[in-house]
This record gives sequence, C-alpha cells and structure tokens, in this order.
Amino acid sequence: MAAALRSPYRAVHRVLLRADREDRTARWLQHRAREADVPVVQVGAAEIDAVTQGNSHGGIAAEAGQRQFVGLEALLPRGDGPAFVVMLDGIEDPFNFGQALRALYAMGAHGVALRPRNWMSAAATVARASAGASELMPMAVAETAAEAAEFYRERGLTVACAQKKDALPMDEADLTAPLFLLIGGEKRGVTRSFVKQADLSLQVPYDRVSYEPSLGTTAAAAAVAYEVMRQRKHARRKA
Repeated sequence: MAAALRSPYRAVHRVLLRADREDRTARWLQHRAREADVPVVQVGAAEIDAVTQGNSHGGIAAEAGQRQFVGLEALLPRGDGPAFVVMLDGIEDPFNFGQALRALYAMGAHGVALRPRNWMSAAATVARASAGASELMPMAVAETAAEAAEFYRERGLTVACAQKKDALPMDEADLTAPLFLLIGGEKRGVTRSFVKQADLSLQVPYDRVSYEPSLGTTAAAAAVAYEVMRQRKHARRKA
C-alpha cells in the first residue's frame, strides 16, 4: 500500500480502511494518503473482504488504476552510474515474478523489461511477493527479448544472459560496464537463439561440485544482480 501511494506508475483512487482499525500503521497510511491527495474511506470489514483476495489484507485496501509502463529508453539511468537493465522473460508464477522484482530493485537495477502480458489479474500477489517493489521499479514492454537486446546494444550496453552451461562464472566477468541482462523463466530458461547472439553468458558458480542443481528464476536474478552491485561498489571505492 505504501509503495502504491509513492508510485509514479499507478494512480490510487481511494484507500479503504476498516472502521475499527486505529493502530499506528493505519494512522501512518492515512497520513501518507493525505500527502498523496488520496481519500481514505472508513468501511466495514465485509466491504474490504469483498474487494480483496485472501485474508492477509489486514483491514486495508486500495482502489487503483492500471499499472503504467514506460518506454525502453526510460529504463536507462540519467547520470546514475552505468546502466543495469534486466529482462525477465517467460516467468509463469506471479510469486516468482514478484520475488525477482524485489531482488532486482534491492540490488540497484535501473529498470525491468518484459514481454507483453497482462499481470493485472495477479497484481496483488506480485505486489506482496515484491514487498512493494513492483510499484516502484520502472518497467517497459518489448515484443521479444531479441528486440530489447538490440535496442540496448545500439545504446552501448553489453548484452548478457544467465544460464548454467557453457558460460563464464559471474565473478570472473566484468560487470561494471553498462549491462542488459536476460533472465529466463522457470520452464524454458533462455532460448538457444538468444544465447548465440548474446555478448556474454553468465553462470552462478557452485561450491558443491558433486551436485549442481539449476537455480530458479528468483535465485538466479538475485545472485547475478548482487554480483553486479558488488563489482560496481568495489569499482567506485577504487576510483
């Protein structure tokens, strides 16, 4: 809720607050809603139950508009260090999608590209899984991963993908330059055609060499994004 009130990518029309809720969180959200010029309406529990999914709403809900997307160009930073743009391609589970967004936002990714898909039916799940990052992360839509990769390559970004085999361990690669990174979905991962045209294929190195299970989408996104952040922080300290 707090993230939605701060988000420039979605309009919140009103906040519904259970009439008997008067705790600190409720008062804080009322304050933030007033700052955002969003009306707060006190209603009965049944009305909130009717417009929400599950039982975890805590007596607070919001009526909001469609999530707005930006153009691919808008994902590039303006004077905030080298670009780090990620494309999440083929994720089926909205919880995995939200968790991946949460990790990428925390690790400093400048934006996320997606293929066309309507996530609105699972918006509440995505928002909860991402701890609100889905409302704050700039997101753009590209018809294909190849289209997005070409767009960013033309603007000086290295095109990379995460995969398990025939790839460079991520801690041996230089990830301090402007980077476009493709993370594949749970089922098919990154397509062979994309791997062939990528400038760099990255893998997460394992300590347990006797058994190397493939990392899931969320874990792969978090691991590679952390390595990007780590290398760039180290480079800034040395500068």
